[in-house]
Amino acid sequence: MANIIITGASRGIGFELVRQYAAAGDRVYAMCRDPERGDALRNLAQESKGRVSVHKMDVGDDASVRAAFEAIEDIDILFNVAGVLGSVEPELEVGASDWAAWQDVFNIMTLGPLRVLQAALPMMRAGSKVINITSQLAASTWPYGGLYPYVATKAALNRMMRSVAIDLKPRDIVVGLLHPGYVRTDMSGPDADISPEESAEGIRKVSANWSMDRSGEFLKWDGEPHPW
Repeated sequence: MANIIITGASRGIGFELVRQYAAAGDRVYAMCRDPERGDALRNLAQESKGRVSVHKMDVGDDASVRAAFEAIEDIDILFNVAGVLGSVEPELEVGASDWAAWQDVFNIMTLGPLRVLQAALPMMRAGSKVINITSQLAASTWPYGGLYPYVATKAALNRMMRSVAIDLKPRDIVVGLLHPGYVRTDMSGPDADISPEESAEGIRKVSANWSMDRSGEFLKWDGEPHPW
């Protein structure tokens, strides 16, 4: 039985990861900003026979992140899933960006995963893994415009976590960057390519096989390398 930490656990990919890991018999600590609004997550925790516990965590707030880890002693895999989309209006982004909104997205999407990892490090050991759910939109090969805060903060996350991978290598902690696919979630909409179930199944398989010699790499949910 592994100890799994999942942020953004109340919906979409995060929720499906909680469900699948619990079904496999692992101990899951499900982190979300507002547990009172996560009915499906609370129900899953109640039915899990102690395998799932729900914890309040706002990844944009230092105190909230630290408090969420107080009851945790050992971590096998940490999944940084929590995120926001930010502005989706290209004409506003080019001509009149909302800088306060930009700062909020940066705080959650780039600083948030590092904030969570820093709080988790005392509970991690040789062989532990931190898997950051990122996006194909962060790659220089993405051919479309728009979504400035989202693409910029995900690109920053990728480059930052590659440095983190180098710095954690002496501790044998694996750092991964993983594109989950174009998934049918609230963020991507109903016309996306794959279901959360398919994505989570692939993420679990790739994460289980992620070794130190590939720490810092950017992979797809099916295990294929993703171009930077």
